Amino acid sequence: MLFNRISITDAKDLLKKDDLILIDIRDYNTFKNGHIKNAIHIEDLNIQNFLKEKDKNDTIIIYCYHGNSSQSVANFFGHHGFKNVFSLDEGYEGWININQT
Repeated sequence: MLFNRISITDAKDLLKKDDLILIDIRDYNTFKNGHIKNAIHIEDLNIQNFLKEKDKNDTIIIYCYHGNSSQSVANFFGHHGFKNVFSLDEGYEGWININQT
């Protein structure tokens, strides 16, 4: 496995880093209707540019709806040389649930 899973609590701590990249892999319309602050939307259309342009040492947190699909995408990034890749446990739904309480 070329990535780590990260809890929402630990992700909040990492979000304070300057070189962190937060990636939302949900569909574009869902992303447009709400996402974690400073997240960028990555999909098949723009992933190749991202892979070419970004520093492989940057810390990346990837999230999806519930924390399942983000694991395979995080592994994909690891296979492409990114060294600090995380999949957000519970995904966006977990993030929203924790931040509403």
